[in-house]
Amino acid sequence: MKARALLLCMAIAAAVSACATTTSPTGRTQVVGGVSEAQLAQLGEQAFAQVRQQKPQSKDSRQTAYVRCVVASLVRQLPPDWQRLNWEVALFEDPETNAFALPGGKVGVYTGIFKVAKNQDELAGVVSHEIGHVIAHHHNERITRQMGAAGALQILSGLAGARYGEGVGNAVAQGGGMAAQAGLLLPNSRVQESEADVVGQQLMAKAGYDPRGAVALWQNMAAAGGARPPQWLSTHPDPASRLRELQARADGLLPAMEASRKAGNSPRCQ
Repeated sequence: MKARALLLCMAIAAAVSACATTTSPTGRTQVVGGVSEAQLAQLGEQAFAQVRQQKPQSKDSRQTAYVRCVVASLVRQLPPDWQRLNWEVALFEDPETNAFALPGGKVGVYTGIFKVAKNQDELAGVVSHEIGHVIAHHHNERITRQMGAAGALQILSGLAGARYGEGVGNAVAQGGGMAAQAGLLLPNSRVQESEADVVGQQLMAKAGYDPRGAVALWQNMAAAGGARPPQWLSTHPDPASRLRELQARADGLLPAMEASRKAGNSPRCQ
């Protein structure tokens, strides 16, 4: 048992040694480095290619140009290192109200988003939120955290299996995985969602979009949604709390929007 535990600990120590502590755009302490930025970009590219294989892209050239216009106007306001990424945009034919951004500069939007994003400000609200996840290193942070949780479970299941048998070890791993997801990984995801709201709303105002568009977007989302899981088991913040925070920030970001427009950033995507 001691030899097995030692090997597990050594493997985990090797993985953790590559991690580093950094500060998120909102001042939150993050642990990242489970994978390199180059590896993340490669993973993002692979995931994007997979979605392209699985879902048909829209043949509506006007809507595709509209989405690309919004993405491009937001990307122009990113720091130079982020602007230099090979940003790609795809509009997928899918009725789900969804959009995503991946490491490496890949943005996907589902046509169903137009049910809740009814103008350029509202579309910028969802796209900037997704880009916020990327520039806040949320994918790296989440992968690093999952690696840590997986490593801890390997130790527990290994020790339990050596002491009580393989069946008990497997049960510990399965039960521990559920506990880690509910008590460790999902709360972190809610923090990331709230942080992406902050980063995204700031970005859209900097690009000249009305930050109140994010409020309208999530009001539309809430109206279109149905039953939802309890807040403690959700990867998204409570809708009412989210709307209050978005509204409070929107009022404070109006001067930034106005200054950006005076500087020539007046998006006209349609």
